[in-house]
Amino acid sequence: MRRWWVWAVATVCLGVSLGAGWYALPHGKPQACVDPLGCVAIAPDGPVRLGVIQALTGKVAPLGLEQLRGLELALDKHGGKILGHPVELVIEDTGCRPEGGANAALRIVSDPSVVAIFGTTCSGDAAAAAQVMTEAGLCMISGNNSAPFLTSIGGKRAPKWQPGYFRTASNEEHSGPAAARYAYEVLGARSAAMIHDGDIYTQGLAAGFRSEFERLGGRTALFAAVDKGDADMRPVLEAVVASKAELVFFPLFQPEGNNVLLAARAMPEMAPLTLMSDGALIESTFIDAVGDASKGMYFVGPAPPAFSPAVDELQKMYRTKYLSDPLTSYYMSAFDAAGILFAALERTAVKGTDGSCIIGRQALRNALLATKDYPGVGGLLQCDEFGDCATPKFNVLRMQDPSLGVVGLAANVVYTYSPR
Repeated sequence: MRRWWVWAVATVCLGVSLGAGWYALPHGKPQACVDPLGCVAIAPDGPVRLGVIQALTGKVAPLGLEQLRGLELALDKHGGKILGHPVELVIEDTGCRPEGGANAALRIVSDPSVVAIFGTTCSGDAAAAAQVMTEAGLCMISGNNSAPFLTSIGGKRAPKWQPGYFRTASNEEHSGPAAARYAYEVLGARSAAMIHDGDIYTQGLAAGFRSEFERLGGRTALFAAVDKGDADMRPVLEAVVASKAELVFFPLFQPEGNNVLLAARAMPEMAPLTLMSDGALIESTFIDAVGDASKGMYFVGPAPPAFSPAVDELQKMYRTKYLSDPLTSYYMSAFDAAGILFAALERTAVKGTDGSCIIGRQALRNALLATKDYPGVGGLLQCDEFGDCATPKFNVLRMQDPSLGVVGLAANVVYTYSPR
């Protein structure tokens, strides 16, 4: 597994304690940590060290890269400093695998000078990483995780919820229902097949679609799983044909999503069926890989922020720094996630007259939880008791011209759903 360590070993001399007790700052008197989860002490000339857990290799790497870029842009907006201190990033790659999330989190929490974690890209990684993070007393905030299982379902604590976990991506508890409503009410589908890969993200979206589709009166013709890494999707699609489904909802990542689409286009018996996926495939590398095979396909994903001066400014910052257009709009939610974390650190830190800082770990959790009316790129954000900080709103998009890429796809909104 690749690992990036963006920090200088020679500077790691920060007098830090994981638990409550006495510790000494390099240029100050002994201080008592009264925070129940312990404290991080930052020396007058020391850095603020942030853990970063993202998927930076494999087919999902473009999404992880956009998360990292959103964080970097937020740091640039703050002049590269938090609390007046330079920032060092301890970056770990998960490869979008749950075990990768756990291992990355274990490596990061083993360093007691890390104040918080920015991540992850994939929801399966987050479930594993969040448990490690919670047990170590840290906080973690993501701009990309969206599986309902991580925060709340139906207004109640979800199975994978962990204290200290927050996100600015919309809870996709509402994504499946948005797709189901469009399928039933607009497209007129009365039977549908759902395909997932067993991941908490894909399975959760498929289950959400099924529940709402059946509530509306539709019939679930097939609810099937493929394995991650499967290349031959013909068997599951043959089962779809045999089920008499009119529509297929497959909220999969790459390469499995690509494989389903390309296999479907190669089967004449699949031609009458409507194909629909989710936000994981609203991404330039997917469109480039499948080309015209994506014509006529539908996608459901979080509605990006409406154009505004803040959006325009951030887009200009992105193009100036990276000399390219964004691959997705998800760097914006990453930018907001980083901004919320920075603001919480500013509210939490106890600053010494010599420039030193003390950050209580529980105090930081409390500050994140108290986030209200934060000026995000697309509007005000507020974190609820489960860690959701965004107001959910989802668009259904239809691909007309793959040559226009993500920009063209995002412009072709055929349906918008907001539960609030």
